Amino acid sequence: MTPFSLWRTSALVGTLLLGTHAAQAETFRWASATDPQTMDPHAVSSAPVLSFLNNVYEGLVRRDRDMSIEGSLAESWEPLEDENGWRFNLRQGVTFADGAAFTAEDVLFSYERASSEVSDVRSWFAPVTEVRVVDEFTVDFITDAPNPLFPDSIANFMILDKGWAEANDAALPARDAENFATINVNGTGPFMVQSRDPGVQTVLVPNPNWWGEVEHNVTEGIFTPIGNPATGLAALLSGDIDFIQPIPLQDAVQVEERDGYKVLEGEETRVIMFGFGHEHDTLLYSSDVTDTNPFSDVRVRQAAAHAINMDAIDRVLFRGKIEAASQLVPAGISGYSDAHADGIPYDPDRAKELLAEAGYPDGFSFGLKCTNDRYINDEALCRAAASMFAAVGLNAELSTGPVRDYWPQLREDDFDMFLLGWSPGTFDVEHPVRFLLHRQDDEKKLGSWNFGNYSNARIDELLPMIQQEIDPAKRQAMVDEIVQISQDEVAYIPLYTQPLIWAAKQGVDLTQRADNFFLLRWVTVN
Repeated sequence: MTPFSLWRTSALVGTLLLGTHAAQAETFRWASATDPQTMDPHAVSSAPVLSFLNNVYEGLVRRDRDMSIEGSLAESWEPLEDENGWRFNLRQGVTFADGAAFTAEDVLFSYERASSEVSDVRSWFAPVTEVRVVDEFTVDFITDAPNPLFPDSIANFMILDKGWAEANDAALPARDAENFATINVNGTGPFMVQSRDPGVQTVLVPNPNWWGEVEHNVTEGIFTPIGNPATGLAALLSGDIDFIQPIPLQDAVQVEERDGYKVLEGEETRVIMFGFGHEHDTLLYSSDVTDTNPFSDVRVRQAAAHAINMDAIDRVLFRGKIEAASQLVPAGISGYSDAHADGIPYDPDRAKELLAEAGYPDGFSFGLKCTNDRYINDEALCRAAASMFAAVGLNAELSTGPVRDYWPQLREDDFDMFLLGWSPGTFDVEHPVRFLLHRQDDEKKLGSWNFGNYSNARIDELLPMIQQEIDPAKRQAMVDEIVQISQDEVAYIPLYTQPLIWAAKQGVDLTQRADNFFLLRWVTVN
């Protein structure tokens, strides 16, 4: 069974294609809470960046409307016969927006760039030992072992033009700084960036030389980030924009009751969770514990998990639209552990007992870092959680801010506890194990989003085994072991699967994918 095949049935509502195509070309205006912080597809591995750049850059493969893998810049691919790896047969006649021809050299260059130490997506290539250019339109990716998931794992690996990047001093990505590729774009995709004013407006226009079949009627796509939900909703209902993602759950009824507007609801494959500074020697934001890190004790982490009342969060903040999570992927994703479907229950009395056992009968204070513009109701969620923590003696000093400032803080270990949402790019449990559970290992390109540097030797040992195992039963047994370890050690506190709540004018037809990516090539304006 392929990754995500189990998910499709439960998420059909999240992948609806609405309406019919219109013939007349149109300007399309849309908004989201988060502006992509860079135009460089190798600099930041976040959904706002990768989703937006999928409109202008392309990879060897891509995901279709129902999340299945299909060819993009590669027309076909097959496992190598005499060694571990995959051969990709490239599409011929493709050009970048500046007219340069796409060849295998661009793939090799993009691999070297994306797998470099300064890239935020380098973990995608942890299994790769070498990339070989066979000829102008054939590339081999050599892996250290059989890797059946590899084509799925690089659906968001986007290809840059080697000559363009090198000529503009952008041979390497600039993750925490800027270079030419931070604001300028030269892709092969269906749209081109006509203008960009970061944080204000980005204008896309169709690529007249795109190789693919045009299914949209958009002549101009104008994107505006609107951080304030009320302002965004007002812009939609006043007619200033045609579509917005997301809208607050409490506003869905207001939109549905207005003539000429519609709400698109679904369930994203993203699990929202809290993470800890596992390797921190001390707390950074405590007023009463300054010589140790209580979260290094599993009993304290268990207490924090027992303090969270997901039923109340669902009822008050999400109006019954979320599913509680017990692990780092939702039910239905390939590898989900049915054997460990139950998470740590809400039990404030047990939380207090555990804190006392750990030597903190009166609790302690700590810092909780959260975004206020990245996930649905993220700031409200963190305020509710802080109140629940306080009820058992865990006094959170809450700090919230925009996502553009948030990731640098996490990379600099500036937190005691933090909020994170994760959607598995391969639609398989292997993905968060590789990024979130494996210890940080720059040499092997592993654990790049494991900000707290949680570490368990057995999980590290099992990761390459689940990447290689073909037998479904044997593989699931290993995955079940990983999930049990992560639950027993409370590596993270999984909270819930994030809902999808989009709103649009009635005349707009689009596709809502379960990864929360919005693609202009499927938009028609009637």
